[in-house]
Amino acid sequence: MADFLTDITTHRERARREIEKGPVTEAYGADLERVLQVLNEALATEIVCTLRYKRHYYTASGLYSEPVAAEFLEHATQEQQHADKVAQRIVQLGGKPDFNPETLTQRAHAGYDASDDLLEMIKEDLVAERVAIASYTEIAKWLGDGDPTTRRVFEDLLAQEEEHADDLRGLLERIPQDMKTD
Repeated sequence: MADFLTDITTHRERARREIEKGPVTEAYGADLERVLQVLNEALATEIVCTLRYKRHYYTASGLYSEPVAAEFLEHATQEQQHADKVAQRIVQLGGKPDFNPETLTQRAHAGYDASDDLLEMIKEDLVAERVAIASYTEIAKWLGDGDPTTRRVFEDLLAQEEEHADDLRGLLERIPQDMKTD
């Protein structure tokens, strides 16, 4: 049987020598700069999703708008929580969260939507959720064991994005497809 990873004296010496790195130790196995870039892209995605859902919440109108708008508001709140988690992880890893509004939509995986039609709002939100699901699944696999904490962040986001997609699919099933807002 192999010896345990590293002796405690070595861990203590390394911890003192590189104290400014915070939680990033020699055991960190991912490309830190690339991870920070991917996290900032996810941050942009979550901010754009928050803004899209907020816009849809405030502009939803028509016969079916009340329960749909409530769902939009719930999703907006959760997307903002996602952005906060991602920003916090960026800082933990020694990076700087990029909130620059001039480049948000360029860095985001999902797009912004300014539809006025309730059915189109739901469809565009579902498309954005599906993009996030595909991206976050790929990111979690890419991170693997190299950064298990960031991988878990993405797995948590992924689970909630899947719930959002399921919610939106349910809305599409309940709303007549030929319905238009006035």
